Amino acid sequence: MNTLNDLAFPTLSDEESNEQLPLLQQQLARLQIALFQQKKRAVIVFEGTDAAGKGGAIRRMIHAMDPRGFRVYPIGPPSPAEAERHYLQRFWQRIPKKGQLGIFDRSWYGRVLVERVEKFASKREWQRAYREINDFERLLVDDGIILIKLFLQITKEEQRERFTNRWTNPDKQWKLTPDDLKAHAKYDDYIEAYEEMFQRTSTGFGPWQIIPANDKDYTRVTVLTKTIEGLSEKIDPTDGKKPSTKMVKEVQRLLQIKE
Repeated sequence: MNTLNDLAFPTLSDEESNEQLPLLQQQLARLQIALFQQKKRAVIVFEGTDAAGKGGAIRRMIHAMDPRGFRVYPIGPPSPAEAERHYLQRFWQRIPKKGQLGIFDRSWYGRVLVERVEKFASKREWQRAYREINDFERLLVDDGIILIKLFLQITKEEQRERFTNRWTNPDKQWKLTPDDLKAHAKYDDYIEAYEEMFQRTSTGFGPWQIIPANDKDYTRVTVLTKTIEGLSEKIDPTDGKKPSTKMVKEVQRLLQIKE
């Protein structure tokens, strides 16, 4: 796996994005229906640098999905009750049931990222977490869950520009927080944490997909493409549940539709 410093940052024109995005959204919606009909489960993990566009990518991902078939979990600091328990417990409670898809906007990787860099966890705790996370994800996959892990990366210069745009836009100023500024000041420390995370937790059953995210159009199209690829490895959208003979006859009789 290439290091983050070696990443190239492709771009996509508005015309290309406008052409590809609706087709990908339709394809993803069909896979969601197939996942529901085949009673399978999927977990999609979003991580990345602050302001990398996770929220925008998720909104494009769910655009054509049936809202009954997915849940988006924005993960922030644990509640006081959650903080008294093992950090993975709150994620076990959010694992999707059969036929459902769970989307995590940040995740259990907070233990080896923000908790590591900001020293909310001790060195012993976050070093131990690599094994705990791998064991957790292995349990998910062994139980039949489709696991897709997406990491969105932007450069320090791009992050500074996006934070500046937030601050100068009255409609977005609320999105810039003191924590964002602290994270920007520690950008290199986070890069070090990301690199070790990839090295220790990109596994055969749960590989990381690193997406260069300086260009938002490229990011959104690539997120959908990687998600479709991951789901398609385990789901055949043509293998859906067929209507029963009784249902066919009822449709023909009541709606006067001939086969």
